[in-house]
Amino acid sequence: QVQLVESGGGLVQAGGSLRLSCAASGMFFRINVMGWYRQAPGKERELVASIGTDSSTKYADSVKGRFTISRDSAKNTVYLQMNSLKPEDTGLYYCNAPYRRSNWGQGTQVTVSS
Repeated sequence: QVQLVESGGGLVQAGGSLRLSCAASGMFFRINVMGWYRQAPGKERELVASIGTDSSTKYADSVKGRFTISRDSAKNTVYLQMNSLKPEDTGLYYCNAPYRRSNWGQGTQVTVSS
């Protein structure tokens, strides 16, 4: 069974930074595009960044220039470096494979205070 374990969230002031990590099951990680999703309070879950097996990246307009997604194949881990955080970045962050989604992990909470 695929396991996705997110970590690294926390409470940070606007303008601050956080780095999220997602450890994934080996084969699932190796063959899939991986992505980070965000679910803000009262809103639907949205894809904010994705990274291909060739490390090509895509970003939602709302995070472009502030967030950087990366992957480490040796550790089966995908990262999300978040800089210049804004209160509207607050939410529960999850990782998954956008084109072959597995069960969701527990996510990691990011709270940005103004």
